Amino acid sequence: MNAFKTSSLLAICVALTMVAAGCKHKPPPITRFGPNNGLTGDHGDNLNNGGALGNTVGGPTEMGGGPLATFNPDDFNQDPSAFAAETIYFAFDNSSIKTSDEMKVSAVASALKSDASAKLLIEGHCDERGTEEYNRSLGERRALAVREALANQGVDPGRVATRSYGEDRPADPGHSEAAWSRNRRAEFVLLHPK
Repeated sequence: MNAFKTSSLLAICVALTMVAAGCKHKPPPITRFGPNNGLTGDHGDNLNNGGALGNTVGGPTEMGGGPLATFNPDDFNQDPSAFAAETIYFAFDNSSIKTSDEMKVSAVASALKSDASAKLLIEGHCDERGTEEYNRSLGERRALAVREALANQGVDPGRVATRSYGEDRPADPGHSEAAWSRNRRAEFVLLHPK
């Protein structure tokens, strides 16, 4: 009887694991202008007028200090290694850039100002804690905070796109504070025309 209960429990666990593994996530949204200069996601939903981020996001000025990027980063050659050393890390549930990371922002700003053909994608990431929706929003706020910091250093914000991956792309798959601190980040992807 005990073996029957154990095997039944094991079968249920295997079935649940298979179901969970089969779940797919939607691709991350790209921030860009849409009709009437409203903020849009990939599907053109106007997020300023009741869309997914309507309650947490204001207009373009509040979204990183200037006009949003109108280009698609996927239409460019992407170099994620160019600024790998400049990855920005965040405190738990926070999108403020630490004083210790301000030099990294300055280094990226200098590089962009010296190469007029380059554009930038900032990817916002979170640790696994929190709901998927909340983490997508927090990842976007982190990317936009870095974008605004670059704008404050003279980088045209129209050259900088943002994308949030939320918790979907952890740098460290662990489940500890050390892993979570590496996952709360904004990464820079250098873009050049194809």
